[in-house]
Amino acid sequence: MKGSTISPPLTVMRAADITAPEQSRPAWLVEHLWSSGAVGVIGGAPKCGKSWLALELAVAVASGRPCLGRFAVPAAGPVLLYAAEDTPLQVRQRIEQLCQARNASFPTLELHLILEPGLRIDRAHDINRLRATLALRQPRLLILDPYVRLQAADENNATEVATILATLRELSRTFSLALILVHHARKSPGDSAGQALRGSSDFHAWGDSNLYLRRRAQELLLTIEHRAAAALPPLTLTLLENPLRLEIRNAESQPPVNPSLEQRLLAALHHGPHHLDQLRAAVGARKQSVAHTLRNLEATGLVIRQADGWQLRSA
Repeated sequence: MKGSTISPPLTVMRAADITAPEQSRPAWLVEHLWSSGAVGVIGGAPKCGKSWLALELAVAVASGRPCLGRFAVPAAGPVLLYAAEDTPLQVRQRIEQLCQARNASFPTLELHLILEPGLRIDRAHDINRLRATLALRQPRLLILDPYVRLQAADENNATEVATILATLRELSRTFSLALILVHHARKSPGDSAGQALRGSSDFHAWGDSNLYLRRRAQELLLTIEHRAAAALPPLTLTLLENPLRLEIRNAESQPPVNPSLEQRLLAALHHGPHHLDQLRAAVGARKQSVAHTLRNLEATGLVIRQADGWQLRSA
């Protein structure tokens, strides 16, 4: 037909020809809690510690220190946070307390706060500004807290919700970042934590990794789920003071976690300095992964590199 144009075909590749890049990221952003590059929800009823858990993840990723004092971060990186319900000073104080609790350096922490009075993820103008900020800051993790303050859509309208969630997933893929959306659950949840989220069932289906908190008297029950990995059994948490932080209650009775590469390397270094090849053999991991983890440990001040090999800083 005159004046018509031929549209280019879609990009297609044989499945067997798709390979991971040489510098591919580890499978976990935070081991056993959040997959690398995953989008998902921290959900729960009001006043059950959702924002505290989000900050625990933020401090862990930005510092490289274990989340909740237990779950390792294979590769630390910058974090970008928008907290719609708290003042920047309140958030700063909470982050500083968590750094104290987790032995992380607050002055050098790569955790950045978005200070806009309002951010709407259902408006093209705000999404474009967010896109420009992500391109500039290149975070490993973006946290938006909470969903209810970030849009004016009908949360029970599946079409409107799906459009917003699709936009957030596109941002995650474009900028190779993990994205956490804090969202409320109903006060009287049903049996399934995911189905208890307010509004459309799309929230539950959207998440690659999801964390759910439920209050039981003075304790919190943390339920974990992943799209592409096995989940740990539920954990019992409690909020402690001086400094304020979430802790795993009776950690010794909680389900065991396989030692992370970071933990295995630290254990190996207790026997003295080691060269890279010796450490790789000791922990049974790829040389590239060992080197990358050692650099992260060096950045957090736990190990140092000397002429005779790597060693613990305290050694």
